[in-house]
Amino acid sequence: MSENAASEAPSQAAAPAESISITRDGETASIERGTTGTTLFAADKTTVVMRVDGELWDLSREIPAGAAVEAVDIASPDGLNVLRHSTAHVMAQAVQQLYPEAKLGIGPYITDGFYFDFDVAEPFTPEDLKKIEKAMQKLINQTQQFEREVVSEDQAKAAMADEPYKLELLGVASAAAGAGGAAEAAEGASIEVGGGEITIYHNVDRHGERIWSDLCRGPHLPNTKLIANAYAVMRSAAAYWRGKESNPQLQRLYGTAWPTKDDLKAYKERLAEAERRDHRRLGSELDLFSFPDELGSGLPLFHPKGGIIKREMEDYVRTRHIEAGFQYVGTPHISKDGLFHTSGHLPYYADTMFPPLHVDEERDAEGNITKQGQDYRLKAMNCPMHNLIYRSRGRSYRELPMRLFEFGSVYRYEKSGVIHGLTRVRGFAQDDSHSYVTKEQAPDEVRHLLSFVLSLLRDFGLDDFYLELSTRDEDSEKFIGSAEQWAEATKVLEDVATETGLELVADPGGAAYYGPKISVQARDAIGRTWQMSTVQYDFNQPERFGLEYQAADGTRQEPVMIHAAKFGSIERFLGVLTEHYAGAFPVWLSPVQVRAIPVAEPFNDYLTEVVAKLQAAGVRAELEDSSDRFPKKIRTASKDKIPFVLIAGGDDVDAGAVSFRFRDGSQDNQVPVDAAVARILAAIESKEG
Repeated sequence: MSENAASEAPSQAAAPAESISITRDGETASIERGTTGTTLFAADKTTVVMRVDGELWDLSREIPAGAAVEAVDIASPDGLNVLRHSTAHVMAQAVQQLYPEAKLGIGPYITDGFYFDFDVAEPFTPEDLKKIEKAMQKLINQTQQFEREVVSEDQAKAAMADEPYKLELLGVASAAAGAGGAAEAAEGASIEVGGGEITIYHNVDRHGERIWSDLCRGPHLPNTKLIANAYAVMRSAAAYWRGKESNPQLQRLYGTAWPTKDDLKAYKERLAEAERRDHRRLGSELDLFSFPDELGSGLPLFHPKGGIIKREMEDYVRTRHIEAGFQYVGTPHISKDGLFHTSGHLPYYADTMFPPLHVDEERDAEGNITKQGQDYRLKAMNCPMHNLIYRSRGRSYRELPMRLFEFGSVYRYEKSGVIHGLTRVRGFAQDDSHSYVTKEQAPDEVRHLLSFVLSLLRDFGLDDFYLELSTRDEDSEKFIGSAEQWAEATKVLEDVATETGLELVADPGGAAYYGPKISVQARDAIGRTWQMSTVQYDFNQPERFGLEYQAADGTRQEPVMIHAAKFGSIERFLGVLTEHYAGAFPVWLSPVQVRAIPVAEPFNDYLTEVVAKLQAAGVRAELEDSSDRFPKKIRTASKDKIPFVLIAGGDDVDAGAVSFRFRDGSQDNQVPVDAAVARILAAIESKEG
């Protein structure tokens, strides 16, 4: 073609890019087809993933037309989970770089951090953890990208050929898909497989080379730079593969990751404060309780001082229950196991009940059975026995609501790996009540119970709550009762919970098999959340036990049963209180409320009279008359967290007074003895610190 012809040819301009419509953070927007989240949120430096039509996606993925897209900030709950799971991948990459023979287990995010399981020849040492942290930093500094690849099952198996545990997860997922359902392969395993397609994530270096890969559902950070150096490998522990003791024991590395160094520092300070408040350590230091090996795992002993606190709690709660219309009952620790089949707890809760005790069997001299024995079970819950009390005679609608309450001793076979001081035990006293009401009375009874449990918690110094509503998993077969019954019961609980004005959080699938429940979640002095009270609506056990009442029209009707545990258990609640107060209990709960310390031995007799006066008024007071020096006695009283220390020297004796020394080290000198007694009694009566 000639130059002139070329100049006369029509211009071949690029076709304009096609636009598509999406919804971005609630607003309609137009973008070019093919736009990824990386481009869309390029200006949002703290956006780490996006939510597309409700699902979390990597920013590198193309946004489809009509999608509802939201930015997910790294500091949000979902953003933190992605940050931590991505850091877990970097940790696993570092481990396999340092220990090439290590095989990968699972590596999910958890509250405040993450873990990853490894099959290694030797357990990790503290020195190993430091090496792993350093190796992670080198990988992070490379600004590696996380690349998502959708693969077939065969491709995944080929990629994971050297990872036997990953292959096992693929097999479990495949079997579940073939059965038309979902299977939870292990705690945290859903982060690896499931949800339809199989994906592998590759860590890609600056040259575009895939240098490490793992089977994973994702999503992940765009790159490792976002991890910065606000992470830490915290500790190691042994863990059975898929949580089964018959499986190989792996080594689990726990870590944490945060958006900034300041966040990481604050987290470590919270951990240090939690360690200082650990009820197991304080229980030993303050001589409250112990856990002897000879007794067995999860079975605490309460020492005299701990027994005082426990008794005060029980006496107060028992009185409050009676004032609120509850009737105190008592039930045995053991029962024929048929009772728990009637209630429906067997076989649903068999794994958390102790094995049956076979008794009453008789044999002749040759060993032949002449009388069949029967199985008994340690009681794991009180409700079946309360049902027997209700059923012991005919009931009228005039008796309803009927509220039965006890401190029932129950026993649950918790796995040894989850037992933790007083907060997770095998034997405990459950402050349990069961209300029997007409269906029409149910909303008011739930309202009464919820108000009651919140007031009790406030009496013990907990006043920061939110509520959790646990409902049925529609895809699970463990729940009994009709969909209509569940819907009606759930609405009653939801309506009453909403009335409180407290935050209400959904817990889909978390209900007991017999009905939905409200859980009271309480925050302690350092912001940790503890599940406390539960209120459960039960429309199943009354039918199973044939419970009835005679209605006003003479017909026989079935009551509704409402379960309520105020603290969960006295043991657990005492563990929580110990940490909430860091062992410095309110005066009314303190094992020793007053310790009298003379400046010198000549003042012993004077303080003996003061102590006697306090004891006569019901105060738990004692005289410190040992041979220790006065300063040491003061230090010991401080260490023992005594609310009131009364000191007397010559000037105090002359004035008929005592000097107060408080927990914070402040003093109030020469207070007349009668005024001092009145002040102490007022503090006890007020139930304040």
